[in-house]
Amino acid sequence: MASGVATGHRSAVVAGFSGWLLDAFDFFLVTFCLTAMARDFHKSDAQIALVITMTLAFRPVGGFVFGLLADRYGRRLPLMINIGVFAVAEVLTGLAPNYTVLLIVRALFGVVMGGQWGVGTSLAMEKAPAGRRGMLSGLLQQGYASGNVVAALCYFLLFDRVGWRPLFFLGSLPAILLVLFIRFQVKESEVWIQSQK
Repeated sequence: MASGVATGHRSAVVAGFSGWLLDAFDFFLVTFCLTAMARDFHKSDAQIALVITMTLAFRPVGGFVFGLLADRYGRRLPLMINIGVFAVAEVLTGLAPNYTVLLIVRALFGVVMGGQWGVGTSLAMEKAPAGRRGMLSGLLQQGYASGNVVAALCYFLLFDRVGWRPLFFLGSLPAILLVLFIRFQVKESEVWIQSQK
């Protein structure tokens, strides 16, 4: 029983950390690629910076929507949906044919980004041993810094070879794997299950 609890909380922490890493990967990748995006869409720096503003403006929407879903349907399913939509947003960012579509897609990503932290953290912390929650919450937060590093490495190693669009396709692949990991390795929060009773 003890080992099952340990496995459960470790998998949940991995899922929360990875989801936050992917969100940061995308967000910082956009900042690294802004100049190239502006050039492709024939926009000024100020206009293309609106892409980042759209993401941040829609984060509260995601926090609210996915928070409601997590309270009603559990932590696991909304987290899987969130990361699945993230994968779609990554592909759509890379495929965006014009500036307007790019703004819409980045608003969608803002919803996903706003929802991921709350749901992923709730799942991980509710499954974590009480005596380790402080340390594990700090670890989860480092997923964001790790995503920044991964984005910087991908940009440094690949941008000059493939351009900005394929970098976002690349970001969708681990998201799909993470959804599968959550589906088969992460159990629902016992705290949420008890709250339903």
